[in-house]
Parts: sequence; structure tokens; C-alpha cells
Amino acid sequence: MAARVRVRSISNEDGNRLLRIVRRTSGSIVTWRRAQMVLLSAQGMDPERIAQVTFTSADRVRDVIHNFNADGFESLYPRYRGGRPPKFTAGQRERIKRIALGRPADHGLPFSTWSLSKLADFWSRRRWSRTSATSGCARCCARRASRFNA
Repeated sequence: MAARVRVRSISNEDGNRLLRIVRRTSGSIVTWRRAQMVLLSAQGMDPERIAQVTFTSADRVRDVIHNFNADGFESLYPRYRGGRPPKFTAGQRERIKRIALGRPADHGLPFSTWSLSKLADFWSRRRWSRTSATSGCARCCARRASRFNA
């Protein structure tokens, strides 16, 4: 049988820091729940009982305790990451801005102002997919607060 999982011994200062996290009314709920698990373990509660109190699984409690023992307070804070990589490089965004802030006549086009659809058509003719051209132009232009005709 494996040894019981318990949090490492914590100082009074660390205990007070955990209490502040648990008592605070704002902040990440993830951090609050993890701090609660660690604090209950420091008070001598076993992982199965902590799981009942915090409405989670005992395996999750053990993971939180192991992570706290290894990484300390950094393990309490969520590290959100991932997602889709950006579709446009900084150079491409700069080109979109430059074209969007210029006049269509400078590019041999017969209209006087850009609209989002005209800008997307312009980029799709330059081998960009219609979807990425539309979303990229909209995102880049929204950041610059450029105004376009609908």
C-alpha cells in the first residue's frame, strides 16, 4: 500500500498566505479551491475526506498536493495556455493596416473608400483565403479603430 499523501510541513507565514487566499472574495476560483485543498491537508485531513468536502475526486486532491509539494505556491495559480496560433505575422498585419489606411485608387481600384468586404476581396485576390482575409482584416482594422463603410 502506498504512503498517505500529505502536504509538506508549512511555516506560519505560508499558512497565513493560504488563509488569505481562501478568505479572499475575489480572484480565481481555481486558485481558491487548490489553496483550500492544501490548507485542509496541512490541518491533517486525508485526501478522501478533502475530496468529499471540496466535491472533487481523491486523485485530483492528491495531484494538487503533489504539485504543491514540488512547486510551492506557483502550483496554485492556473497556467492557461494553448489555443490556435495567430494566423497573421506582424509583417502581414502591418501590410493590412497600410493598405486599409490608404486609398483604393492607389491600387488601381475604381472606388473611393474601403469596406470590409472590398478589403477582403482585395486580399483574397492575392492568394489569401476569403475567410482568413475577412477575419484578419476585421481584427487588424478593429485594433486601429479604422472606420469602414458597411
